[in-house]
Amino acid sequence: MKITKVEPILCDGGWWAWVFVKVQTDEGITGYGECSDNRACPLGVAGCVKDIEHILLGQDPRPVEKLYWDMYRLTQQNPGGVAQKARAGIDTALWDIKAKALGVPLYELFGGPLRDKVRLYWSHCGTYRAWYPNLLEAPPLRTMEDIANLGREVVSRGFTALKTNMVVPGDPAHVIWVTDGNCLNIDNDIVEAVEKLISTFRGAVGDKVDICLDLNFNFKTEGFIRIARAVEPYNLMWLEVDTYDPEALLQIKQSTRVPICSAENLYTSRGYKPFFDLHSMDVAMVDVPWNGFTESRKIAALADIYEIMIAPHNYYSHLSTLMSAHLCASVPNVKIMEIDVDGVPWKDDIITELPNIKDGYINIPNKPGLGADLNEKEIAKHPWPK
Repeated sequence: MKITKVEPILCDGGWWAWVFVKVQTDEGITGYGECSDNRACPLGVAGCVKDIEHILLGQDPRPVEKLYWDMYRLTQQNPGGVAQKARAGIDTALWDIKAKALGVPLYELFGGPLRDKVRLYWSHCGTYRAWYPNLLEAPPLRTMEDIANLGREVVSRGFTALKTNMVVPGDPAHVIWVTDGNCLNIDNDIVEAVEKLISTFRGAVGDKVDICLDLNFNFKTEGFIRIARAVEPYNLMWLEVDTYDPEALLQIKQSTRVPICSAENLYTSRGYKPFFDLHSMDVAMVDVPWNGFTESRKIAALADIYEIMIAPHNYYSHLSTLMSAHLCASVPNVKIMEIDVDGVPWKDDIITELPNIKDGYINIPNKPGLGADLNEKEIAKHPWPK
């Protein structure tokens, strides 16, 4: 079996691009991976996929570890960002090919599955409805009662956990974000708004539903600590903090009783190790589209050595959800898995098999490879750039 083509595929995801990789072979087996790049550089990632293609053409796709290191050596002066995501998308597509060639689900290549389902949390709960209410055709978030109704919707749809950002209801609703110029230097109004949001969700969902709050990169250490202390009464599953300073993160963790989750923006086990050495987080996010399947399993294994649970970072298309589910099936130290419930109307159309989700859990896929292919005809109806 030989690789005949490596191709990036871009699709309009509503407010950003979904970036996929398609790897074709001379035996008719095609592998897919996802490496969506948030809002920053989708064309850069797609271009880097094509830059890497030439070293893969004509090679057997099945020795995936060898090909991963071939790609790494080619791009080792670009250790993160665009190049890492391009490598990651190709890596996952190669694993998809290998598993399909053997007729088994991907996790079977690693001795899995360890579990047959994984608990999910509803991510960006309220965030997308504040930013894109017309696109989602969702109920507006004008008042705190609307927030409470959203919390009750989470429960009614079978989820036992949710994660939100700093959503402020209004007409229109908005999300407190660093690009607004309101963050980094925290003030009392922000603390009050966050506490009101979390207390409203807690009152709506009750004591048995877990709540997470994602602060992203919005503050410096002092601001993160103030928010952490403000939400302590509400029994959060975690407070999510982004920083590239492991000692600052440790300071935040040591300042509060709230568990700290971090690392969604880190790449490879080398990037995680300084944080793990300090035990600076309670839960480590692992982004499979950005790290690829090879590195994601290594990160999970490293986290396990440090007695740290992982949670896949998953707010992309359904293909990413399947990728994350296979990671959860093949490593022991999984706490919970992220999923975006709100999304564009065509999200379900661009894949051949939807994730099997019931009562707030995803059932582990059991078909060969990742368990689904992309529907390229449907993707072509939603081009990017728009």
